[in-house]
Amino acid sequence: MPLTALVKVAGSTWRVEETSQSGKGLAGQDEHQLRRYTSWSRWVTLAMLAYAFLAVVRADEGARHVPDDLIPLTCSEIARLFITLIAQRVHDTAHRLRWSHWRRRHQARSRASHYRRQAAAPT
Repeated sequence: MPLTALVKVAGSTWRVEETSQSGKGLAGQDEHQLRRYTSWSRWVTLAMLAYAFLAVVRADEGARHVPDDLIPLTCSEIARLFITLIAQRVHDTAHRLRWSHWRRRHQARSRASHYRRQAAAPT
């Protein structure tokens, strides 16, 4: 096997692992107590559907223009907004959207600062 093919396979394996970990953390895929196969398969199917929803919304948001001072919406941010705006309405919608905007702007500044520091570091 050529080295490029092995690197490509290793990279795709890493992507699968990352997606699996995200599904566990965001959609609660690992929070089921296994008693019966039927209940486990229903839980995993529901968790995968929830994660697919987050991924589709994330892809749709990624296709839109994002201002330079914001990072694009992440699956974590979409899940957080979904919970606070739909499932648990503690604050008004405008407050939650302002908070999300502030957090994304802060993350964009942090990322830009990190990239500048990495670029200035001697190699």
